[in-house]
Amino acid sequence: MIRALLFDLDETLLDRTTSIQAFLAQQYARFTTELAHIPFAHYCERFLILDNFGYIAKEVVYSQLVDDFDLDLNPVQLLDDYYINSGQLCIFFAGALELLAQTRANGYKLAIVTNGLLRTQQPRIMHSALQPLIDQGLISEAEGVRKPEAEIFLRAAQRLGVEPQECVMIGDNPHADVWGAMQVGMKTIWRQGHLPWPAELALRPQRTVESVGELIGFDWQQLCYNCL
Repeated sequence: MIRALLFDLDETLLDRTTSIQAFLAQQYARFTTELAHIPFAHYCERFLILDNFGYIAKEVVYSQLVDDFDLDLNPVQLLDDYYINSGQLCIFFAGALELLAQTRANGYKLAIVTNGLLRTQQPRIMHSALQPLIDQGLISEAEGVRKPEAEIFLRAAQRLGVEPQECVMIGDNPHADVWGAMQVGMKTIWRQGHLPWPAELALRPQRTVESVGELIGFDWQQLCYNCL
């Protein structure tokens, strides 16, 4: 029986790219004196390329931005602004909050399991639209373990008071989210996004969706019986 749902955050529930673009517009305005000679579109595009969907350390991103655009700024100024303000801007994928509200109303336990830094991910988890809808939020830096390590999934199940086999993990990263959760016996749903499915990964999720909004009204119990 499925009793709990675990969600990745960035690029699963949270439209991270759109959220970061909104943050960059505000950062550009805050540093308008130093950045005005660069079209915002160029600044935003270069950041997103260097950032690589969040997989590159922001220290590296901002140091390279300052060099690329020959900015009269210390990279630490931009970096501090990122850490202070980026977590406040949360734009969720269509249907994401509705899905959480519906499943919570139906009695499922809900957790977010995310890799990342406490100072960026905690404000996102504590966002006013998200925080009331979940029971637990696990951030890799705070936990000392990262997806796909089995321990972070086991810890999430334990805190929700359920067994791993009673959980479904929903995420966009084939290795970190899907393979990681399957190691401990969880069912999985892959949110197919910018990451392709690795050819060497033979295990497959029980279901694949293009958006979490597709899961509104979904019968979670069928995952116990069917491989969709």
